[in-house]
Amino acid sequence: MEKSIEKRDLYDIDKQLTGEAIYKGDTIPNNKYILVVLSFIQNSRGQFLIQKRSIQKNGKYASTGGHPKSGETSIQGIITEIKEEIGLNVFPEELELIFSGREDSEQVFFDTYYIKKDFNISSLVLQKEEVDFVKWMSIEEIKHLIKNNLFFENHAEEFFRMINILKERGVNID
Repeated sequence: MEKSIEKRDLYDIDKQLTGEAIYKGDTIPNNKYILVVLSFIQNSRGQFLIQKRSIQKNGKYASTGGHPKSGETSIQGIITEIKEEIGLNVFPEELELIFSGREDSEQVFFDTYYIKKDFNISSLVLQKEEVDFVKWMSIEEIKHLIKNNLFFENHAEEFFRMINILKERGVNID
């Protein structure tokens, strides 16, 4: 397999940059972490933008996200991922960091962003290596995909976490 030229920064257990980086696909060194960013984009009709991942990316439904490139902050990383995967321009002021966590067994920090934005999905330019198609879906449609194991498991966990956080805040998400 050809080595990727994309680098990812390494963090310590306190989410501080170590000054080190690894190439995409390399094993994460012991006691080090990488960062994963994820976004949930909701329109004013209460639907979420869900993508069907390409077969190379496991073929499941998911939200948009990935790994910031070396030198990118979390917010820069999610802006880059959204632009690369689905061709949508978003700006820092549109993004709300809804949850930040750490998964020791996978050696990752994850930042989950929420965006409320209306746009026509037919205008999106999809990254064909990663995304087959996108669709606006209701919470119930997404729950159905999750129940039937058609939704990427890590993204499903974050979807439910985001829904609960928004409900706790009294945000009407339906």
